[in-house]
Amino acid sequence: MTKAAPWGLTWRSKTPFIMTTVALGLFTDLFLYGLPVPLLPYILEDRLRLPATEIQNHSSSLLAAHAVSAAVFCPIAGILTDKFSARKVPYLTGVLALLLSAVLFFLGGNMTTLVIARVLQGISGGLVWTVSQAILIDTVGAENVGKATGSIYGTISIGVLAAPVLGGILYHRTGVAGPLALGCSLLGVDLIMRLLMVEKKVAVEFGFSDGDPAERGQHSEDAHNEGAENPLLKTPQNQAYVIPPEQPLVIRSYPILYCFKDVRMLTANWITLVQATLLGTLDATVPTVGEEYYDLNSLQAGLLFIPILLPVLAIGPVAGWMTDRQGPKTIVVWGFGLLVPIFILLRIVQPGGLTQILIYCIILTLCGTCLAATNPPALVESTLVTEKYHKANPEMFGPNGPYAQISSITGFMYNAGTALGPLLAGALKNAVGYGNMNLVTAALSLITALLGFFYTGGKPVDMDRK
Repeated sequence: MTKAAPWGLTWRSKTPFIMTTVALGLFTDLFLYGLPVPLLPYILEDRLRLPATEIQNHSSSLLAAHAVSAAVFCPIAGILTDKFSARKVPYLTGVLALLLSAVLFFLGGNMTTLVIARVLQGISGGLVWTVSQAILIDTVGAENVGKATGSIYGTISIGVLAAPVLGGILYHRTGVAGPLALGCSLLGVDLIMRLLMVEKKVAVEFGFSDGDPAERGQHSEDAHNEGAENPLLKTPQNQAYVIPPEQPLVIRSYPILYCFKDVRMLTANWITLVQATLLGTLDATVPTVGEEYYDLNSLQAGLLFIPILLPVLAIGPVAGWMTDRQGPKTIVVWGFGLLVPIFILLRIVQPGGLTQILIYCIILTLCGTCLAATNPPALVESTLVTEKYHKANPEMFGPNGPYAQISSITGFMYNAGTALGPLLAGALKNAVGYGNMNLVTAALSLITALLGFFYTGGKPVDMDRK
């Protein structure tokens, strides 16, 4: 007996609605991550009464607690996500954990509670990001992931952009009540969208197909099964990606780990790690520089994030489009190469008035522009490499394919970077000063640009021949 189709199946399973839901989920996660970032020095000083000398280290620790927990949970989330035939169950779990973490953070009265809240938010973030990216690749396909990622990242960057600003305004005027109410309201809308969304492969079970080429489901699985059953279809290029039998349990359980034998996969994840580390250093230092150099309050410190994040709106979709057509190499080399002199320019930042603030904002805008461009290539490169292993070993990755595992590894590296960034920034800023700290970030950018030049793929047609 055929199951009755859910109400509104037609529009609830359309690609635009799914992408909107994914974008809103990521927007909410980033919004609630960014909401307290410019407030941390003031919360620690006003609510916890910490001395000024301890503010930077404790701010960095709270940022790192979120990132470490997210990094640790991302691989677990990838394994759990593959256990469900549909990805909605873990997707919904993430928003409930996020709600609890927001309440704990904004109402907590001691450092332990704040750390627990940030850890819980990190676990939720690891789950949300892993599932969201898996749904995205399921929906648009590997060949369109750069454009889709660029478009979504351009949209969700509004969350990162608006959160510090709104957080600063609301905390300055209402204390914790305003940010908490705003966060809970946004989570309510996010929950409704997640409940309404119907994945493509679930829609296919009800006989619905909108003719969208992004609709993978059974077609992808059949193609992979056909390749597995007909060895004549395995070209010499595919043979290079065949995973030998008798692999250890850890590889059989998490086969994407085998893909790290490919230097392109290693480089792609290094790119993700460094990009997130650089963003983490900015997250940790921009509010404290605003307070120490320019005597800014929480609202004004939040406004300093606008120059970093505003370029993402314009650059993200363009970088994604170019990555899909030109391959990751060009974007990686130019993006990280230009970051070298830009981070060196941050050495000229010094205390002062409006002129010095404007100089700081101009340099932050350049940072934001280049960092936005380096967002899509790493996920695209990881996906392209893993797709080759998936086509050569369709049975290895299971019926859901490798996409949750790709997302979990990418999430692990990204969150490891956002954990390392604040810790690195806090340690270096206190030890050698803010200017010399930026020499280290410039060196990281240079190393990454060189690795990208030698070890990332060029145009997609060229990569298929490798």
